[in-house]
Amino acid sequence: MSGTAVKLERMDGVAVVTLKRGDRLNALSIEVQRALKAAAQELRDDAGVHAVVLTGDPVFSAGADLADPAMTARARAPLIEKREHLRIGPELCAAWEALDQVTIAAIEGFCIGGAVSLVSAMDFRIAARNAHFRLPEVPLAMNMSWQTQPRLVNLMGPARTKRLVIFGERLAATTAHDWGLVDELTEPGGALEAAMIWARKAAALPPLSVRMAKRGITQMATALNQTASFMDADQYLLATSTEDHREALAAFREKRTPKFSGQ
Repeated sequence: MSGTAVKLERMDGVAVVTLKRGDRLNALSIEVQRALKAAAQELRDDAGVHAVVLTGDPVFSAGADLADPAMTARARAPLIEKREHLRIGPELCAAWEALDQVTIAAIEGFCIGGAVSLVSAMDFRIAARNAHFRLPEVPLAMNMSWQTQPRLVNLMGPARTKRLVIFGERLAATTAHDWGLVDELTEPGGALEAAMIWARKAAALPPLSVRMAKRGITQMATALNQTASFMDADQYLLATSTEDHREALAAFREKRTPKFSGQ
Protein backbone atom coordinates (compact mmCIF):
# COMPACT_ATOMS: atom_id res chain seq x y z
CA MET A 1 0.00 0.00 0.00
CA SER A 2 2.69 2.47 -1.05
CA GLY A 3 2.00 6.19 -0.83
CA THR A 4 -0.13 5.89 2.29
CA ALA A 5 0.38 5.37 6.00
CA VAL A 6 -0.86 1.77 5.67
CA LYS A 7 1.65 -1.00 5.00
CA LEU A 8 0.70 -4.57 4.02
CA GLU A 9 3.19 -7.43 4.35
CA ARG A 10 2.76 -11.18 3.81
CA MET A 11 4.83 -14.09 5.08
CA ASP A 12 4.08 -17.81 5.46
CA GLY A 13 0.30 -17.49 5.29
CA VAL A 14 0.12 -14.49 7.64
CA ALA A 15 -0.51 -10.88 6.57
CA VAL A 16 0.39 -7.91 8.77
CA VAL A 17 -1.30 -4.56 8.14
CA THR A 18 0.46 -1.69 9.92
CA LEU A 19 -0.87 1.84 10.41
CA LYS A 20 2.04 4.27 10.74
CA ARG A 21 1.42 7.96 10.09
CA GLY A 22 4.66 9.10 11.70
CA ASP A 23 3.08 10.67 14.78
CA ARG A 24 1.74 9.64 18.18
CA LEU A 25 -1.91 9.62 17.09
CA ASN A 26 -2.26 7.43 13.98
CA ALA A 27 -5.61 9.12 13.37
CA LEU A 28 -7.99 7.69 10.77
CA SER A 29 -8.05 10.28 8.01
CA ILE A 30 -10.26 9.66 4.99
CA GLU A 31 -7.17 8.52 3.07
CA VAL A 32 -6.21 6.09 5.83
CA GLN A 33 -9.74 4.71 6.06
CA ARG A 34 -9.75 4.07 2.31
CA ALA A 35 -6.33 2.43 2.48
CA LEU A 36 -7.39 0.15 5.34
CA LYS A 37 -10.55 -0.79 3.47
CA ALA A 38 -8.53 -1.50 0.31
CA ALA A 39 -6.12 -3.68 2.28
CA ALA A 40 -9.00 -5.78 3.61
CA GLN A 41 -10.54 -6.10 0.16
CA GLU A 42 -7.21 -7.16 -1.31
CA LEU A 43 -6.72 -9.79 1.39
CA ARG A 44 -10.28 -11.08 0.96
CA ASP A 45 -9.26 -12.49 -2.42
CA ASP A 46 -5.90 -13.88 -1.29
CA ALA A 47 -6.33 -17.62 -0.75
CA GLY A 48 -2.71 -17.89 0.39
CA VAL A 49 -3.29 -15.77 3.49
CA HIS A 50 -4.90 -17.57 6.42
CA ALA A 51 -4.55 -15.01 9.23
CA VAL A 52 -4.35 -11.21 9.32
CA VAL A 53 -2.87 -9.00 12.04
CA LEU A 54 -3.75 -5.30 12.22
CA THR A 55 -1.50 -3.07 14.31
CA GLY A 56 -0.36 0.52 14.73
CA ASP A 57 3.11 1.96 15.20
CA PRO A 58 3.85 3.30 17.80
CA VAL A 59 0.23 3.36 19.03
CA PHE A 60 -2.92 1.84 17.58
CA SER A 61 -5.11 4.85 16.70
CA ALA A 62 -6.79 7.95 18.11
CA GLY A 63 -9.79 7.41 15.85
CA ALA A 64 -11.20 9.76 13.21
CA ASP A 65 -8.87 12.56 12.15
CA LEU A 66 -10.83 15.72 12.98
CA ALA A 67 -8.05 17.85 11.48
CA ASP A 68 -8.29 16.11 8.10
CA PRO A 69 -8.99 18.75 5.40
CA ALA A 70 -11.13 16.21 3.58
CA MET A 71 -13.44 15.98 6.59
CA THR A 72 -13.62 19.76 6.87
CA ALA A 73 -14.61 20.04 3.21
CA ARG A 74 -17.28 17.38 3.63
CA ALA A 75 -18.82 19.30 6.54
CA ARG A 76 -19.78 22.06 4.06
CA ALA A 77 -21.31 19.68 1.50
CA PRO A 78 -25.07 19.44 0.81
CA LEU A 79 -26.93 17.09 3.14
CA ILE A 80 -27.36 14.29 0.60
CA GLU A 81 -23.62 14.38 -0.16
CA LYS A 82 -22.77 14.31 3.55
CA ARG A 83 -24.92 11.22 3.90
CA GLU A 84 -23.03 9.48 1.09
CA HIS A 85 -19.67 10.53 2.55
CA LEU A 86 -20.56 8.81 5.82
CA ARG A 87 -20.39 5.40 4.13
CA ILE A 88 -16.61 5.06 4.39
CA GLY A 89 -16.46 4.29 8.14
CA PRO A 90 -19.04 1.49 8.22
CA GLU A 91 -17.76 0.13 4.91
CA LEU A 92 -14.24 -0.01 6.38
CA CYS A 93 -15.45 -2.04 9.35
CA ALA A 94 -17.62 -4.26 7.15
CA ALA A 95 -14.65 -5.01 4.88
CA TRP A 96 -12.64 -6.28 7.83
CA GLU A 97 -15.58 -8.24 9.21
CA ALA A 98 -16.05 -9.85 5.77
CA LEU A 99 -12.59 -11.42 5.81
CA ASP A 100 -12.80 -15.21 6.09
CA GLN A 101 -9.24 -15.35 7.40
CA VAL A 102 -8.74 -15.11 11.17
CA THR A 103 -8.20 -11.44 12.10
CA ILE A 104 -6.32 -10.21 15.17
CA ALA A 105 -5.80 -6.63 16.37
CA ALA A 106 -2.56 -5.85 18.23
CA ILE A 107 -3.18 -2.76 20.37
CA GLU A 108 -0.55 -0.58 22.01
CA GLY A 109 -1.12 2.80 23.64
CA PHE A 110 -4.72 3.67 22.91
CA CYS A 111 -7.67 2.72 20.73
CA ILE A 112 -10.23 5.52 20.50
CA GLY A 113 -13.49 6.23 18.67
CA GLY A 114 -13.47 4.80 15.15
CA ALA A 115 -10.50 2.61 16.05
CA VAL A 116 -12.71 0.82 18.61
CA SER A 117 -15.29 0.40 15.86
CA LEU A 118 -12.67 -1.18 13.63
CA VAL A 119 -11.26 -3.66 16.15
CA SER A 120 -14.77 -4.68 17.24
CA ALA A 121 -15.27 -5.96 13.67
CA MET A 122 -12.28 -8.30 14.03
CA ASP A 123 -12.09 -11.78 15.53
CA PHE A 124 -9.64 -11.18 18.37
CA ARG A 125 -8.04 -8.24 20.17
CA ILE A 126 -4.70 -8.41 21.99
CA ALA A 127 -3.65 -5.39 24.03
CA ALA A 128 -0.77 -4.20 26.15
CA ARG A 129 -1.65 -3.90 29.83
CA ASN A 130 -1.11 -0.15 29.79
CA ALA A 131 -3.31 0.43 26.72
CA HIS A 132 -6.78 1.92 26.96
CA PHE A 133 -10.01 2.27 24.97
CA ARG A 134 -12.42 5.19 24.79
CA LEU A 135 -15.54 6.25 22.87
CA PRO A 136 -15.89 10.06 23.11
CA GLU A 137 -18.84 10.41 20.72
CA VAL A 138 -21.82 10.60 23.10
CA PRO A 139 -20.23 13.15 25.50
CA LEU A 140 -19.60 15.25 22.36
CA ALA A 141 -23.35 15.05 21.60
CA MET A 142 -22.94 12.63 18.70
CA ASN A 143 -24.30 9.14 18.25
CA MET A 144 -22.11 6.03 18.24
CA SER A 145 -22.00 5.10 14.56
CA TRP A 146 -20.07 2.85 12.15
CA GLN A 147 -22.47 0.04 13.22
CA THR A 148 -20.36 -0.38 16.35
CA GLN A 149 -22.97 -0.88 19.06
CA PRO A 150 -24.30 -4.31 18.03
CA ARG A 151 -20.75 -5.61 17.66
CA LEU A 152 -19.85 -4.41 21.15
CA VAL A 153 -23.03 -5.96 22.56
CA ASN A 154 -21.96 -9.26 20.96
CA LEU A 155 -18.59 -9.01 22.72
CA MET A 156 -19.44 -7.52 26.12
CA GLY A 157 -23.20 -7.59 26.63
CA PRO A 158 -25.59 -4.63 26.82
CA ALA A 159 -24.74 -3.17 30.25
CA ARG A 160 -21.00 -2.95 29.67
CA THR A 161 -21.56 -1.61 26.16
CA LYS A 162 -23.77 1.12 27.62
CA ARG A 163 -21.05 2.03 30.12
CA LEU A 164 -18.41 2.31 27.41
CA VAL A 165 -20.61 4.14 24.88
CA ILE A 166 -22.70 6.47 27.07
CA PHE A 167 -20.14 7.69 29.60
CA GLY A 168 -17.26 7.99 27.15
CA GLU A 169 -14.74 7.25 29.88
CA ARG A 170 -11.34 5.65 29.50
CA LEU A 171 -11.50 1.85 29.72
CA ALA A 172 -8.23 0.27 30.83
CA ALA A 173 -7.10 -2.74 28.83
CA THR A 174 -7.16 -4.84 32.01
CA THR A 175 -10.84 -4.03 32.52
CA ALA A 176 -11.54 -4.52 28.81
CA HIS A 177 -10.04 -7.99 29.21
CA ASP A 178 -12.36 -8.74 32.13
CA TRP A 179 -15.32 -7.50 30.09
CA GLY A 180 -14.54 -9.64 27.02
CA LEU A 181 -13.42 -6.89 24.64
CA VAL A 182 -9.76 -7.96 24.89
CA ASP A 183 -8.75 -11.61 24.47
CA GLU A 184 -5.20 -11.45 25.80
CA LEU A 185 -3.08 -8.96 27.74
CA THR A 186 0.64 -8.52 27.20
CA GLU A 187 3.39 -6.43 28.69
CA PRO A 188 3.86 -3.04 26.98
CA GLY A 189 5.42 -3.49 23.58
CA GLY A 190 4.38 -7.14 23.35
CA ALA A 191 0.99 -6.97 21.62
CA LEU A 192 2.25 -7.55 18.08
CA GLU A 193 4.43 -10.49 19.08
CA ALA A 194 1.51 -12.13 20.89
CA ALA A 195 -0.81 -11.45 17.93
CA MET A 196 1.69 -13.13 15.61
CA ILE A 197 1.63 -16.26 17.80
CA TRP A 198 -2.16 -16.36 17.43
CA ALA A 199 -1.87 -15.74 13.68
CA ARG A 200 0.69 -18.50 13.12
CA LYS A 201 -1.46 -20.90 15.14
CA ALA A 202 -4.46 -20.09 12.94
CA ALA A 203 -2.38 -20.32 9.75
CA ALA A 204 -1.23 -23.83 10.70
CA LEU A 205 -4.81 -25.15 10.83
CA PRO A 206 -6.80 -26.55 7.88
CA PRO A 207 -7.76 -23.33 6.05
CA LEU A 208 -11.11 -24.45 4.64
CA SER A 209 -12.34 -25.70 8.01
CA VAL A 210 -11.23 -22.50 9.73
CA ARG A 211 -12.98 -20.32 7.15
CA MET A 212 -16.21 -22.30 7.42
CA ALA A 213 -16.17 -22.18 11.22
CA LYS A 214 -15.40 -18.48 11.35
CA ARG A 215 -18.05 -17.52 8.79
CA GLY A 216 -20.72 -19.61 10.48
CA ILE A 217 -20.02 -18.15 13.93
CA THR A 218 -19.81 -14.59 12.57
CA GLN A 219 -23.10 -14.91 10.71
CA MET A 220 -24.87 -16.26 13.79
CA ALA A 221 -23.48 -13.50 16.02
CA THR A 222 -24.18 -10.64 13.60
CA ALA A 223 -27.43 -11.70 11.93
CA LEU A 224 -29.38 -8.69 13.28
CA ASN A 225 -26.55 -6.16 13.36
CA GLN A 226 -27.50 -4.43 10.12
CA THR A 227 -31.12 -4.14 11.21
CA ALA A 228 -30.09 -2.68 14.56
CA SER A 229 -27.74 -0.05 13.13
CA PHE A 230 -28.96 0.91 9.65
CA MET A 231 -29.91 4.41 10.87
CA ASP A 232 -26.42 5.23 12.19
CA ALA A 233 -25.59 7.76 9.45
CA ASP A 234 -28.92 9.57 9.70
CA GLN A 235 -28.63 9.72 13.48
CA TYR A 236 -25.16 11.22 13.06
CA LEU A 237 -26.49 13.91 10.71
CA LEU A 238 -29.22 14.74 13.21
CA ALA A 239 -26.99 14.72 16.29
CA THR A 240 -24.28 16.89 14.71
CA SER A 241 -26.85 19.52 13.70
CA THR A 242 -27.90 20.22 17.30
CA GLU A 243 -27.06 23.07 19.65
CA ASP A 244 -25.81 20.47 22.14
CA HIS A 245 -23.17 19.28 19.67
CA ARG A 246 -21.98 22.83 19.04
CA GLU A 247 -21.88 23.44 22.79
CA ALA A 248 -19.92 20.22 23.38
CA LEU A 249 -17.29 21.21 20.83
CA ALA A 250 -17.04 24.76 22.19
CA ALA A 251 -16.67 23.49 25.75
CA PHE A 252 -13.98 21.06 24.64
CA ARG A 253 -12.00 23.81 22.92
CA GLU A 254 -12.46 26.19 25.87
CA LYS A 255 -11.66 23.49 28.47
CA ARG A 256 -14.89 24.00 30.41
CA THR A 257 -17.88 21.90 31.45
CA PRO A 258 -20.59 21.92 28.75
CA LYS A 259 -24.17 22.97 29.48
CA PHE A 260 -26.62 20.89 27.48
CA SER A 261 -30.20 21.91 26.70
CA GLY A 262 -31.56 19.08 24.59
CA GLN A 263 -31.75 21.44 21.61
